[in-house]
Amino acid sequence: MRLKLIQDFKEFAVKGNMIDIAIGVIIGAAFNKVVNVLVKEILMPPLSFMTNGSNWESKKIILREAVIVDNKITLEQIAIGYGKFLETGVDFLIITFSVFVVVKVMNSMKKKAEDPKNEKVVTPKNIELMNKTNELLEKQNEYLKKLISKDI
Repeated sequence: MRLKLIQDFKEFAVKGNMIDIAIGVIIGAAFNKVVNVLVKEILMPPLSFMTNGSNWESKKIILREAVIVDNKITLEQIAIGYGKFLETGVDFLIITFSVFVVVKVMNSMKKKAEDPKNEKVVTPKNIELMNKTNELLEKQNEYLKKLISKDI
């Protein structure tokens, strides 16, 4: 059982899946930093300007003001902080749109690569083999149809 688990892990690592995952995590972390800067430094300042310079991150609906007695807070303020939620929502929309565009481009490139008739893009070997196999099967079916029609 333990040896099988180690063998499975080696196979997983050797096939490149682990490396693909690691690359995805690293790129994702870097992409997160880019999105944070894009939201905080590029998108939020114009939004703050349009709302008379208010800071979105600190926007909140106060349910109960803090009670201060002798310069000590006796009751904490209770508030719904919706500003951070809005900022996170903008982050989410940017990330979602970016991932959508990347997937769309990748699918387009994949379709071009898998088209055996497209001369501009190198077709992967497995697609070429499948296409040749399909052509041979079609020829074989035509030949068999001719043989059967002669017998009948």
